[in-house]
Order: sequence, then C-alpha cells, then structure tokens
Amino acid sequence: MRNSKVTNILVIDDRSDIRLSLALLLEDHRYTVIEADNPQVAQVMLKQHNIALVLLDMNFTLDTTSGEEGLDFLTWFQTSNSNVPIIAMTAWSNVDLVVKAMKLGVSDFIEKPWKNRQLLHIIEQQLSLTDLQQQNAKLKQQLNSKPKFSSNYQWRSPCMLSLLQQIKTVAHTDVNILLTGDNGTGKSDLAFYIHQHSIRKDESLINVNMGAIAENLFESEMFGHKKGAFTDAKESRIGRFELAENGTLFLDEIANIPLSQQAKLLRVLENGEFEVLGSSNTIQSNIRLISATNGNIATLIREEQFREDLYYRLNTLEFHLPRLADRRDDIVPLAQFFIDKFITKYKLDNCLLALEAEKALLAYHWPGNIRELSHLIERAVLLCQHSQITVDDLPLRNQHYANNKHGCDEKSEQVELPFMTLEKAEVLLIKQALLKANDNIPQAAILLGLTKSSLYRRIDKHDITV
Repeated sequence: MRNSKVTNILVIDDRSDIRLSLALLLEDHRYTVIEADNPQVAQVMLKQHNIALVLLDMNFTLDTTSGEEGLDFLTWFQTSNSNVPIIAMTAWSNVDLVVKAMKLGVSDFIEKPWKNRQLLHIIEQQLSLTDLQQQNAKLKQQLNSKPKFSSNYQWRSPCMLSLLQQIKTVAHTDVNILLTGDNGTGKSDLAFYIHQHSIRKDESLINVNMGAIAENLFESEMFGHKKGAFTDAKESRIGRFELAENGTLFLDEIANIPLSQQAKLLRVLENGEFEVLGSSNTIQSNIRLISATNGNIATLIREEQFREDLYYRLNTLEFHLPRLADRRDDIVPLAQFFIDKFITKYKLDNCLLALEAEKALLAYHWPGNIRELSHLIERAVLLCQHSQITVDDLPLRNQHYANNKHGCDEKSEQVELPFMTLEKAEVLLIKQALLKANDNIPQAAILLGLTKSSLYRRIDKHDITV
C-alpha cells in the first residue's frame, strides 16, 4: 500500500452513517479520516489539518438535488488557493452539475451508492497524481538550484593535497562543515567534493547563495510556502531544506544571513524541524549541511551581527582554503585546464600557453584567486589570434605584476574584441565587472549601469558562478 506516512482524507457529508461507512472503508486501507458534517466545519478542518484529499457530498440541508451547497463550497475552495484534490459525491448527479463542479476544480466525480473498489481506485489515482505533480515541481526546482562547479581538476600543491586528505577522512560522516577562505578560492568546488565522497552522494546537492536572498523572502526560499500564503504566492514553492531531503544543503556566503533570520535557521539545525509558510504541519529535515564564507565571522560576532550559537552549529569542523598565490604548483596546470575547458566550450582551435606567459602567471599574486584565473584564461582564449597564448593576451593588473614590462595601464588598454553574439558579449562584460569589483555584486552592477536585482537576474540567466 502507498501509505507509509499519515494520509488525511476529509469526508464532508451531513449523514453520519455515510461518514461512518467511509471511515471504516478508508481506515481499513490505512488512511486517516477527518469528518465534517457541513461545508462550514470543513473550512475550519482544512485550516487545522494537513489534508491530502477531500470527499465532498454535493447536497446538504437546503435540498437534496441541486448541488448548490457543494458548488458554493467549491467556489470558496478556489479562493483558498489549495492544491488538494476533491472527489465529489452525490446520489442525484446530472451532466450540468458535473460540468459546473469540474469547472470549479473537482478532480473526479462518483455516484452514491459507490462501489468500494472503484472509490479506492479513484482515491489512489488522485493521490498518486498529486505526488507526481509535487515530485515534478521538486525536480524542476532542484534543476534550477543545481550548483555549477568548475572542474574535476586534480590538485598538485602540497597544501591542497593535505587539505583534501583531511576532508576525505570526514566526508563520509554527516558532520556539519564550514569552509572559509577568500573569494574565488574554490569553496563551492570543495563542497561538491565533500558531497561526492559522502554517504549521500546519490542524492541531491542543493546550493543556496545566502547573499542573494532578500530578507523578506528568507523563510519562503529556505522552508517553502503554500499557494496563497502571502500576497505574491501565486503557486506553492518547495523550500531548499525540502529540496535537499536525504542529500546535502550547501549554504554559500553564510555570513550574509540577516540577524533577524538567523534564529529561524538555528532552530532547524538544533531540532531538524520547520514549517512551510502557510501550513501548520511540522516537517522533519534530514540533510547534511555544508556552509561557506569569505567573511570574518569572529568580527561579526563581536559586532553582534552574527549569532555565536549559530556559528557553533555550523562549524563542527572548519576548513580554510588557501589563496591561489599560496598554491603556486597549481597555477600553470589550472591555466592549462581552463584553456582546454574554454576551447571545448567555444569550439575554438587548440592553443598553448607560451613559456613567457607561464612565468607571468607565476609572478602574479592573484587577488581574485581561481575565479580570476578562470576569467582571465577565458578572455585570453577568446582574444588569442595565434596558436599560443602570450603575455599580451593576459590582461594582468599592472600594479600586481612583477615583470610589468609586458603589462599595460589598465585605464589605457584598448582591445578590439572578436565578433561574437550579444549574449556572449554580455557574459564576458558581466564576468569582467565581477572581477574588477572582486565579486561584489552591488559594485559590479554600478560598473555596468544596472540595478543590483537586474545583475542578479542576468547572472542566473547565464549560469554565471559568483
């Protein structure tokens, strides 16, 4: 039987013998029956209980044939913004009533006296359809929340090999992990590495950029909402905790959570419980949590901008990612990895990294870390006019480049861009603005002449990792 969890069915009928008969039948098949003897009581029951399906008699005290009271309830039900399926029942069905009921959202219709097998089949069918719709919505949101990771690059530097060895020893556990390090050091990729080496690797990894969530939408994004829970809630939404069920939830830029919302996250981490907005039903969460930040949480705690108790929930184990400048054994191999990646992406001819260019990369101190290297190589691959990428193809920031005889003043640099689509040009400009602003989205938006929300939309549209 499908019912491994409690499945509440609301029976609305003014005859006690009918309600009893249905209760005996349905409870024998492991459903839980909640009874209402009129539509007004039913409205209260729908708000108090987590109802999976409604069995609605169409006729009550006014008359026994018109179905008007049932139609009035269906009209109200439409305004409640509920997605619960309704099966209508009547002993006096007619085509006109069926058509009206269907237009008001009835999922199916059955005549009294019913046949038990037929009724059970219809109930099972409607519940399965609802489950399927919920799963489709969940899968769609999971795809939209799918993290974008740069590579399966194999690290060469001793500090990264040592870090990966430490992480591998604990990745299979469910311990909470906090990743710290500067922007662009690869915290998202390391979160993916941890997930891939965990016992949850066959389940979803859901990525949430906490800096991109508006304070008034925090609960909706994290815990979900029911249709009609607030003014703009035109459809139900599954929250990130539920999307990550049995898998891993990665909270990036965790230090950006508003103080007013931190208690709500702390509660879930303490007891694993949360409620969907617009529902009184408590859900038990089962996720593995990984968090990341480039902020100084100790300073935020001293300034009372971050809860100390939340910090201790997040950092059962804490790992720090070194800057790219501290892992120089990886700079040239990473550059070659990105060359191969972007040649494939843009379907370009193969090109090599000139020895002089390698020396320039090693001499640079990489304030933007791996992300800066990736953007730099992507630009070089697009602009390269020969079979080799030279120093002239690498727009290194002059003030940080030791061998600056090949550098040029960033303000006076003029490059003729190759012909490309507007979409590719927009992606390139956004990445350059993010690089110049050190991934500060409000600053990058100013550089591009956009609002912060407009830039966020373009980042999501083009799947740009920030």
